[in-house]
Amino acid sequence: MNQVKWPLLIYAILAAASIIGIGIAISAKSIFGAIVSILAVVIVMGMGFKTKRKMRENGEI
Repeated sequence: MNQVKWPLLIYAILAAASIIGIGIAISAKSIFGAIVSILAVVIVMGMGFKTKRKMRENGEI
């Protein structure tokens, strides 16, 4: 069995939480909360892809 890539798992959990935050903000009719959650998704996923690329270049994946 392969080793768990903890940084990638953390980024995935944070991205999922941000997506959940979008739904909560929409249900609460909070435009500010929805915008913040959308920005959080973009930032977290970007950081996750960047980390995955670095890990691939270093031969860790």
